[in-house]
Parts: sequence; structure tokens; C-alpha cells
Amino acid sequence: MAVRPTVTDVEGFGKELVAASPDLLGSMVKAFAEALMSAEADGVCGAEYGEISPDRTNRRNGYRMREWDTRAGTIDLAIPKLRSGSYFPEWLLTRRRRAEQALISVVATSYLLGVSTRRVDKLVEQLGVAHISKSQVSELAKHLDGQVEAFRSRPLDAGPYRFVQADALTMKVREDGRVVNVHCLLAVGVNGDGHREILGLDVVSSEDGAGWLAFFRGLVARGLSGVRLVTSDAHRGLVAAIGSTLTGASWQRCRTHYLRDLLTFTPKSSQPWVATLVRTIFEQADAKEVTVQFDRVVDALAEKLPRAAEHLSEAKADLLGFTAYPREIWRQIWSSNPQERLNKEIRRRTDVVGIFPDRGAIVRLVGAVLAEQHDEWIETHRYFGLEILGKVDAGNTPADTPEISVTPEALTA
Repeated sequence: MAVRPTVTDVEGFGKELVAASPDLLGSMVKAFAEALMSAEADGVCGAEYGEISPDRTNRRNGYRMREWDTRAGTIDLAIPKLRSGSYFPEWLLTRRRRAEQALISVVATSYLLGVSTRRVDKLVEQLGVAHISKSQVSELAKHLDGQVEAFRSRPLDAGPYRFVQADALTMKVREDGRVVNVHCLLAVGVNGDGHREILGLDVVSSEDGAGWLAFFRGLVARGLSGVRLVTSDAHRGLVAAIGSTLTGASWQRCRTHYLRDLLTFTPKSSQPWVATLVRTIFEQADAKEVTVQFDRVVDALAEKLPRAAEHLSEAKADLLGFTAYPREIWRQIWSSNPQERLNKEIRRRTDVVGIFPDRGAIVRLVGAVLAEQHDEWIETHRYFGLEILGKVDAGNTPADTPEISVTPEALTA
């Protein structure tokens, strides 16, 4: 029985050996790795390459090239492709995640532009890109920018988006020789299939009404429609922009943001008690009990903390807008709070950079993180079941949710 050779390019190796080629080691490593991948691909297909066999379950479909950094230099590997499904040598290569590429690109760009600090130098070393070239950074950034821009400008055609959450995160960026604050505007929604989606991302100089108005107009132009409830903080420009662009949508004040505001009117020693008391409002079984518990909490605060009680009482209409919807809807929203978890994930990545070299770097990194999160949400189970969304669609727009007042002053606040 003939033994099948694993490395067949003996003649090529011989020529390089005679010529004392410096690429000999790299060629040997490349041939060995590709032979191993070919054997593994044959195992997946159930038969060797070109072999006719009744046990065959798949077929080859060419190759895709991938760079592999080794001590022998950068090697261009030919990874087998399959007609059905995909093949990737997990034992040899690591999949490139968009957010990690973006993080490397942002840090390396800071390093190469001469705006890095000692902290950035250490980050570069930890990421293993201490010797990355300017051309490599440029090529990586170009590839990522195309992916992020396609994600940010994609049509929003999976609607109607009944529930939307909007928020803004502050970032530091270097512009005109100084460090300034800019704001990342984010929007998350639940599509017609019950899955969560990242709807949009934009970076603006200030979180004013004009910025939010342009942001929501862009979402509507891309296909955002059918919105019934928007949750956000009480920024006047944001609330006014919602009322101006999303006709018929009601507004719910984010309880997490509100609780932070309320605690500023509370002595530090009483803050845990107040926070626990306010949370009981949102843990009731139905809308009637929510309202009753709200009044009880206000009365309890009035005895010891009259300022906090007054603040909470004035926010009643803003905080209880959710009660006009089925209990399953608001119980799911309060129990998971996806917006806060998303913000933490963004902060975890952006805190590594600290000060961004330009706004494009912010869009690149945050956009890559959002694109990854979007893919995970679409692949996982539904956020809302179709039967729950059916209950929302069966009724009319609630009449007892807070109206959104739109004034020219509010749009520029």
C-alpha cells in the first residue's frame, strides 16, 4: 500500500536550498500548515480531495487567503473553502473580531500620530502591535471603516420597531491641539420579529436638540417606523426631537437615569433606602398596583425627605408611561435593561483608549462594538415573543401616556 506524502513540493524546496533562499523556512512552515489544513478539510468532507467516494458529505470550493504572523515572517496561507458550510482552522489561527481590530487600530493610530502617552505605549505592547507599520494601520482602518459605515447606514427594514431606547455617552477626543468632549448618540430598538437591534450611532459636538433632531431624522430616513414607546433620559432636546420625528410615539423616562437624579436630593446615608423604596414601584403585578405603590413611596419620603418626595411626585407622569402597555412588556424591559449593559460594554473598550486621536477613531471602535452586539442579538432568542408584540399591535396608541411637547426652545436646549 502506497503511503501518501504530506509535503509534496520537494523540487521547490530543493531549488530554494541550493539557492540558499532566506524564505526556505517560511516555505516549509507554509507547506506543512496547508497540508494539515487540507487533511482536516478532507475529514470534514468525508473523502480526500478529488476522490470519488460514497462516504463524501461535502466538496472543496477553492481557497481564501489569510496572513499568518510567525517567527519565520508573515505567511500567506491558503485556507480551504467548502461548498456547504465553512471551514476554519481554530487550532492554528484566531478569528479576528471587529471590535478587537478597531481597538488595535485606534491605539496604533494614536501611537503613530505622536499623541500617545506612556500609558498608550504600554497598551500597544500588551496588544502585540509595538512594531505595526503605518501602512498596516491604514489598511486595517480602511477595512474597518467600510464595515462600520455599511452597518451604520443599512436600511432599517425589519420593522415595525415598537420600542426604542436612546442614550448618549461622553467621549474625549483630541481636536485642534486640545482635548474636548464629544457625545456618542445611540439608539436600540425591538424589531417586528421580537429581536433587539442597534439602530444608529452618531458623534456630535454637544448633546443638544439639533444633534438629536438630525439623529432621529436619519433613522426615520433609513426606515424607522411604527414606534410606540421611546425610553430615554429627560434631556429636553432629546424629548423634543422624539416628538418632532416619531409621530404618535409616547415617551417613558428611563428609571436608571431618574434614580441617579433623585439621589442628588437625598443625603448619602439615606440613598440605599430611597433607591430600594423607588424600585418597589416597578415590581408590582399590574398598572393599578404600580400607581398605588407610587403614592405610598411619595408619602413615605415626605415624612423624612420632603425635597425628594416633591421631586418624585413631579416625575410621576414621566415614570409611569409604561403602565399603558401589557405587563409582559415592561417586566421584560425592567428585568434586563439592555441599554445599560450595552453602555458598560462600550465603556469597557473605550476606557482602554482614554483620549481618541479623532472622531473617526470613535466611530470605528464604538461602531465595531455595536456591530458585534447587533449580530449576537439577532442570533439569540427573541427579546419579546411574537404573542406579546401581537397584544401591543391589537390595541390603539395609549391615550394616557405622557404627551411630548415640542417647542423651538426645546429643540435647541
